[in-house]
Amino acid sequence: MFNVNINGRELSLAEKTPILSLLDDPEKRYMAVKVNNRLRELTYEVGFDSTVEPLDLTTSDGVKVYETSFRYLLALAFHNLYPDYKIKISYAISRSLLITLVEPKVTMDIRMRNAVVAELDRLVREDLPFVRTAMSKEDAYNYFVAQGQEDKAGALQYRPEKICHFYSCGDYLNYMYGYMVPSTGYLKYYKLFNYDGQIIAQYPRYEAGGVIPEFKDEPTFSKVLKRAHKWAKICNAEIISKMNDHVNESTYVDFINMNETLHNDMLHELGNRIAEDIDNIRLICIAGPSSSGKTTFSNRLRIELMSRGITPLRISLDMYYKDRSQIPLDEFGQKDFEHIDALDVELFNQNMLALINGEEAELPNYQFERGRAEKGFVTKIGPDTPIIIEGIHALNDQLSYLIPKHQKFKIYIAPQFQINLDYHNPISYTDIRLLRRIVRDKKYRGASAERTLDMWPSVRRGEFKWIYPYQEGCNFVYNSALTYELCVLKKYALPALQEVKQDSPHYITANRLIKFLKYFKEMDDKWVPCNSLLREFIGGSCFAEVDE
Repeated sequence: MFNVNINGRELSLAEKTPILSLLDDPEKRYMAVKVNNRLRELTYEVGFDSTVEPLDLTTSDGVKVYETSFRYLLALAFHNLYPDYKIKISYAISRSLLITLVEPKVTMDIRMRNAVVAELDRLVREDLPFVRTAMSKEDAYNYFVAQGQEDKAGALQYRPEKICHFYSCGDYLNYMYGYMVPSTGYLKYYKLFNYDGQIIAQYPRYEAGGVIPEFKDEPTFSKVLKRAHKWAKICNAEIISKMNDHVNESTYVDFINMNETLHNDMLHELGNRIAEDIDNIRLICIAGPSSSGKTTFSNRLRIELMSRGITPLRISLDMYYKDRSQIPLDEFGQKDFEHIDALDVELFNQNMLALINGEEAELPNYQFERGRAEKGFVTKIGPDTPIIIEGIHALNDQLSYLIPKHQKFKIYIAPQFQINLDYHNPISYTDIRLLRRIVRDKKYRGASAERTLDMWPSVRRGEFKWIYPYQEGCNFVYNSALTYELCVLKKYALPALQEVKQDSPHYITANRLIKFLKYFKEMDDKWVPCNSLLREFIGGSCFAEVDE
């Protein structure tokens, strides 16, 4: 006999039992479960004393399982309708998925969209089971080669384990690198529509309360993602097997420098844009989510402008925090340092207006140890000197309300990857930033991965509240992704993640990231330039500051 606590009910069982049979869930609300702090599928059989926590679409892990299963369903629908077509699924604007045709090159028109939706509806209605099947890595490789799916066969070469777990639905077999729901009937919520000759697919998001958020067209970001997709093809690294091919002594130096050159080119393009309108631009505003590389970027932008005879003054918004006693509280009763009211907005505007008008201004010097601003330094700038500000609220006009809009040049920075493990499994931008932050926090602050993971949900809440709503109105988007970076980050991130204990509330996330990183070949960082944005995280940067 053993005891199972599930949803507050204590059950005594005599034999192994599938968790699905223990849940009262006719509406299929739950996507997966935690069993003694381990992520498990609903079909998992429990046979020991355990605490079971069902996960619905209001949880991050529940949505990840839904998304993985939904991508399988999309691939299945296309397989059934268009068996000769190869599709690629990528992350897209407005937290959605973008479906493109790898080959043949045809437009995904409204008829195709309607046919796919009808097939998805049929698959969901028939509630077909996803059957988990074990196969040796060698057999799996041979299977995908025989199916003409070299992208999947190539990725499996880098899987360290000898056994792979696949999912079949009828005669269709696929490998998705993650857990799945029990059957197609769980995948009831989706929207598909045509977009720029392709198809956008939406699914529920936990940060939207488990529903599909309203789609927001973001043309600026759409262009950036299209450019990133084109770049991945140019450097022959759109899937992991192709990228790993670069990691050898004869080519990886070229691969590193190709990507660094792309960053240089973007800086040159940005420098031209600013120089062309320098008579009007007084405030250069830089913002982006955590670990986007804002500090290195703002330093390199400053140097780019200096090479054009423009010498900007760089100011951090951190200097304008209010005294700790005046910081507003969040919904949990904790001091919310990410709220715009945590900054002395009035003083900031007074200082900026004075400097722009050619007057002296005394800038504050915030002492984080004491939790208050102290007397800073007095400065004055000339009429040709723009001011660079960077921080979470830099793109929010509420921060700089006294400065006319035509005097502000807004830059959004974030890593926007268009690289997949294989054509059906894209790499998450958010995971890239999280790995960057884990490595940086360990390197510069002595913080464990556990501590970083503990803060991450709060960081994400702040991003959704204070950064993402203002990103589309910017003048320039700087893609801070470096295609090669995961091959470098791996040797720093893996040891930190492996320190997370199994009883940690963050073990599921750490374990998922570990499994993901194992597919990347490790790259020596000795040829990464000292001014590379990546140096901000791994160390060895020629810029002394560290992005907060």
